[in-house]
Amino acid sequence: MKIRSLLLALGLSTLPGLAAAQQLSIATGGTGGAYYPLGGGLAELINTHVEGANAVAEVTGASVENMGLIWRGDSDIAFALADTVYQAYHGTGDFEGRQLENIRALASVYPNAVQLVTLADSDIETLDDLRGKRVSVGAPGSGTELNARALLNANGIDYDDLRPQRLNFNETADAIRDGDIDAGFWSVGPPTSSILNLAATRDIRLIGLSDEQIANAREAVPVFAPYELRAGLYEGMEEGVQTVGIPNVLAVSSEMDDDLAGKLTRLLFEHTESLIDVHPAANDTSIEFSIDSTPIAFHPGALRYYEEIAAEVQEHQRP
Repeated sequence: MKIRSLLLALGLSTLPGLAAAQQLSIATGGTGGAYYPLGGGLAELINTHVEGANAVAEVTGASVENMGLIWRGDSDIAFALADTVYQAYHGTGDFEGRQLENIRALASVYPNAVQLVTLADSDIETLDDLRGKRVSVGAPGSGTELNARALLNANGIDYDDLRPQRLNFNETADAIRDGDIDAGFWSVGPPTSSILNLAATRDIRLIGLSDEQIANAREAVPVFAPYELRAGLYEGMEEGVQTVGIPNVLAVSSEMDDDLAGKLTRLLFEHTESLIDVHPAANDTSIEFSIDSTPIAFHPGALRYYEEIAAEVQEHQRP
């Protein structure tokens, strides 16, 4: 999208001597999460299989920022957490008073897990133990921060009770390793590289949630769902850890061409194995998960694909 804008400003539809190609910008997140590698994998699929399209993955501040990029037309495709997408679509939460009516979904691609990490020798063993501690709540404008704040608030903890730090995934891992913070939140498809790297150099502990804490979180954020981080997910993790998960949505503008939206949706599900090779989070990518989890209306082009394969789309998923 940015390349197209520059060409138009120069009075060109394409570079001299080259056939016109549609430039697609994919808004992802930081390099330490799952969005960026999956965005790169999706870009490679588009460049290989969608004639006349040229895609590139871009590093961003993740979910909240990505909704603005789609709304303004600065990006064409974006990864974002389901609660962020839902709020943007309905004009609630962080989007109160500025409903982004042009947001549409192609699919839900995998569930995130809220992962709360500290060092193994830390005195933090429960969510309540975060009070008074230095805690990374995620990068500003990220879905991690939205999820962390919602989880904390639902269980009677607000930022005034903490010493909050707004760090991205890699910064959070480095700060925990170096002792600059006491704990950090990730909301990302597990396993994620930044926690894997941290666990390879320091003994870590993942903090589980109680049934009551999960119930409180789900009451506050209906798109939350119980999720278990399996034993062995990270080095030294001998038992499963109970937390909450939230779907990740692949979002576009309602102004995207119907045919292109349909091709992108088909591409996602017909070449899922290629994305799994890029990041294991894509193991959860399926038609069933998308239909079960997507909280807003599908783009008409995506909807046409789902109807062609006889998927039972829910009423709220129709424009």
